[in-house]
Amino acid sequence: MIMTPGLRKFALCAHVTSSVGTLGAVAGFLALAIAGLVSQDTQTARAAYLAMEVTVWFVIVPLVFFSLFTGIIQSLGTPWGLFRHYWVLAKLVVMIVVTLVLLLQLELLGYLADASSETLFSSADLRGLRISPVIHAAGGLLVLLVPVALSLYKPRGMTRYGWRRQHEGRTASLR
Repeated sequence: MIMTPGLRKFALCAHVTSSVGTLGAVAGFLALAIAGLVSQDTQTARAAYLAMEVTVWFVIVPLVFFSLFTGIIQSLGTPWGLFRHYWVLAKLVVMIVVTLVLLLQLELLGYLADASSETLFSSADLRGLRISPVIHAAGGLLVLLVPVALSLYKPRGMTRYGWRRQHEGRTASLR
């Protein structure tokens, strides 16, 4: 089913907004993760980890899921399709991987937030675990740029399904 132009623009706007919001939220999360890691001030480190937990649950997780959802809706309602072009399929795979890695990191972030609320938390505590959010946020930011590039450049290449659908469309139009 192809969307009407107005609905397509609305869906595209929702998708771009949630995707750009995800990039911004992850960048802010990275700043908090770095602040928590390098700060010599215990209160700053505590605040960073508590803010990271709030940010991930109330901003990043909803935006990632909304971006994934609106991307699927957008692809199903446009001629690009979900499985017709490799670049669309690659965007889907990247977002699924991002979502899974994010979900796997939630327990660690909760643990860090809980540990930071302890009165005896110091800048040397949990140093190995505190590096993980920095690495994952920086890596996530770089990985999230892949769908941006794919959306802008739209590299050629249709999947077998796409070729078959295109051929069926041509055959039907000749009748």
